[in-house]
Amino acid sequence: MNITPVLEDYLERILIMQEENTVARVKDLANYFKVKAPSVVDAVSKLKKDELVEQESYGFITLTPKGMEFAKEVYKKHLLLKDFLHKVLYLNEEIAEDDACKIEHYLSKETIEHILAFMKFIKCKDGFPRWLNNFYYFADTGQRPQDCNCEDK
Repeated sequence: MNITPVLEDYLERILIMQEENTVARVKDLANYFKVKAPSVVDAVSKLKKDELVEQESYGFITLTPKGMEFAKEVYKKHLLLKDFLHKVLYLNEEIAEDDACKIEHYLSKETIEHILAFMKFIKCKDGFPRWLNNFYYFADTGQRPQDCNCEDK
């Protein structure tokens, strides 16, 4: 199975469409990815060959159980990275969404697991830890908060 980042994006989008609308169609995928229908048909045929999607002739596209598992894994990475970029690195949500989509395919499983562990570690019952709020202040103003005990180097 040779799943490229583009095909991973298709699987992820089909998953989201199935969850939102219960169906995914060639024209909807073409509109989303801003490509022509033949490009979608080509991608879908590759996914069918790997038994990740099913499609009746000119019909709806659905994930197979194998495709569903694969797509959920890709989407989980996407959400984790978006959360990290937005909530930790303090990027605006749209940039975090776009960048998560770009990098989700290239990180090792180990890196993803460490980001997940980091996100779990920093979450507190009363919000994010103080040092992270200090970083937000620094990102907004370029200055450290008055009560920050860090050295400027």
